Amino acid sequence: MNALYADSVLYHTANGVAWVTLNRPAARNRLDLSMANALRRACQLIMQDDEVRAAVLTGSADVFCDGDESDAPPLGDADARRAAAFIGAIDKPVAALLNGDAIDHGLELALACDLRIAADNARFGMTQVTRGAMPWDGGTQRLPRVVGRAWAADLLLTGRLIDAREAVEIGLVHEAHPAGRLAERGEELARSLVELASIAARYVKECVVKGMDVTLEQGMRLEMDLNVILQTTQDRAEGVASFLERRKPTFRGE
Repeated sequence: MNALYADSVLYHTANGVAWVTLNRPAARNRLDLSMANALRRACQLIMQDDEVRAAVLTGSADVFCDGDESDAPPLGDADARRAAAFIGAIDKPVAALLNGDAIDHGLELALACDLRIAADNARFGMTQVTRGAMPWDGGTQRLPRVVGRAWAADLLLTGRLIDAREAVEIGLVHEAHPAGRLAERGEELARSLVELASIAARYVKECVVKGMDVTLEQGMRLEMDLNVILQTTQDRAEGVASFLERRKPTFRGE
């Protein structure tokens, strides 16, 4: 599938990776209802396609996403603009390739991804408070989980923008690269995610995500339960065999 909802979101798969591109460059890739619906459909396709082992979310032109067309939170089921929630529900590894500014709702989308690499000229922030508004797609919850309470309070309460260097320093972004190098680095990251044992990767993600909301004891119990299940998979047997035979493993997601 090449496009969804009048090209507001581009979607294609290649070599086990689903590439999702926000595509409203004239509007700086700001979200509207049609784009949110397209993202929801793209997330469903990623979840349903067994050939897809990882996903990459990026933006068209020189911006990732400059926010939402409205500061108002969606009201009722008919207004389903909570696109970060759709991304956060994906059980496979998801990387954000931040090719430009990720601001307000755009940063909420990035926070819903597991990994974030950025162009070194990108800016980040949640400026809603400066307009008498506040995040409504998980920003107040995911940001402190990623960067800690102190930095989250700083960004959320001041509404200031930070550059890629500071974003790396506070742990908001994992890596920053020159814009001309970003696509290549994104391809490298995507290949590395696809080479993982997909079942193990899903279980690791489940432990990390769910473990943030339970006690340490409960999280460790979940980790052990999933480890027990993992031992029954063919991928786990392949991992052991490849280690003993000193060769690269070939995982099949079984």
